[in-house]
Amino acid sequence: MAEAIKQIRKEIPTPEQEQSQAISEIIAALASNREAIISTIGIIKHLQDMGVLEAINGLLEKRVDVGAIAIQQVNQPGMHNIIKNGMNTFKFLGQLNPDELQVLLNGVTRGLEKLGERIDRNDKVSLWQLGNSFRNDEVRTSLFTMLGLLEGMGEVFQRDKRDLH
Repeated sequence: MAEAIKQIRKEIPTPEQEQSQAISEIIAALASNREAIISTIGIIKHLQDMGVLEAINGLLEKRVDVGAIAIQQVNQPGMHNIIKNGMNTFKFLGQLNPDELQVLLNGVTRGLEKLGERIDRNDKVSLWQLGNSFRNDEVRTSLFTMLGLLEGMGEVFQRDKRDLH
């Protein structure tokens, strides 16, 4: 029959053994992630060459001063409006249909090109030419589109009952 265990000996590694084990684990991790480590070193080298690391180091050394300046700037009355406007802009952009926006932006781009051509030619428009432009299909389509835009804006203004004038 076996003897009863009366004493348990726990082996505690020495600091040298712990350090040796840690170094072994680090070397194994470096070896298994060789490509990622080399890419990271390349990125850090480029950041060093551009001076980004020096700038970050300076910011970290002066973090209390930089933080105080940042808080002072954020507490400016105009900054609150900028933050709110930025949030509203992102909300607005999220509501837009990308395909419709692309069509609208293409139209604006082409309209600016036509405007530039007319400015370059130094065109003078008479009232007669202006009236005749309503016969142009492109002008009528653009005016109809603008009327739709104005109608939609008016609906929202009336619904919100805000005095925006």
